[in-house]
Amino acid sequence: MRLKYILLLFFVFGQSFSQSKLDAFLTPSDTLNIPRRNLVVISEASIATVSLVGLHQLWYADYPKSKFHTINDNNEWLQMDKMGHVFSSYQLGRIGANVLNWSGVGKKEQLLYGATLGFGFLTAVEVFDGFSEEWGFSWGDVLSNAMGTGLYIGQELLWDEQRINLKFSFHQTAYASQNPEKLGDGFLEEILKDYNGQTYWLNFNLHSFFKETNIPKWLDLSLGYGAQGMISAAQDVDNQLLKTNERFRQFYLSFDINLSKIKVKNSRFLTSLLDVLNVIKVPFPALEFSKNGCVFHLFYY
Repeated sequence: MRLKYILLLFFVFGQSFSQSKLDAFLTPSDTLNIPRRNLVVISEASIATVSLVGLHQLWYADYPKSKFHTINDNNEWLQMDKMGHVFSSYQLGRIGANVLNWSGVGKKEQLLYGATLGFGFLTAVEVFDGFSEEWGFSWGDVLSNAMGTGLYIGQELLWDEQRINLKFSFHQTAYASQNPEKLGDGFLEEILKDYNGQTYWLNFNLHSFFKETNIPKWLDLSLGYGAQGMISAAQDVDNQLLKTNERFRQFYLSFDINLSKIKVKNSRFLTSLLDVLNVIKVPFPALEFSKNGCVFHLFYY
């Protein structure tokens, strides 16, 4: 019965808000559109406030408070957590700049107030860590946030486009069940917590670098980074076998499809949807380089 109501709502919405109106709404404004700009500012401020308050209540409320303090966690998780900060800051900044572009705000303001969205939000989260006894303010995290923001802003200033972008992929591993509190219990938690299954990709759009060639505009060269053997942040010891788990880094070479370069004629909605999905790497053949040598994966994600 619930499904019927959901389908009915979609039908009514589709009838009252036509494809042409939706496309017109999603099309960026050529000049400053004050109602759109106000909508963006109010929405971002509201979402950020609700997110921070919710995060404080759901995450930090169960742990004891402390005086503000810093920690050095740069050697933990083989730096996979730092890669997550770079990725998150870059993507939040990209979204912040894009929505301001949609409202017709100038390029300078897009970079100043939009592209810094990720750095500002994640720095606020870092301050929460600083007042929590369980964690602490990490300058390594702040530097990683700055790197993600800098990657976006630097390319806009240098090339006026994103020739290099960051992507993410994930697969479940057997490590999560060994420490579900740290690595997650269930697929959704494991995506965020199990660094063993995460891979971060630095994508180079080949056509953007070689514009005079016939290379497809959607083809990217991907360099990936991942790690294995991590049960906790520091080096792990199996108390039953009295041996140290082997932790090692993995590097990948692959290709990818840049979904933001695929323009769907007469459908701004589909173009926008592809741009949103472009944060996830498409499964492709890949070469893995690690302590185990070179391994070929027919499809890696």
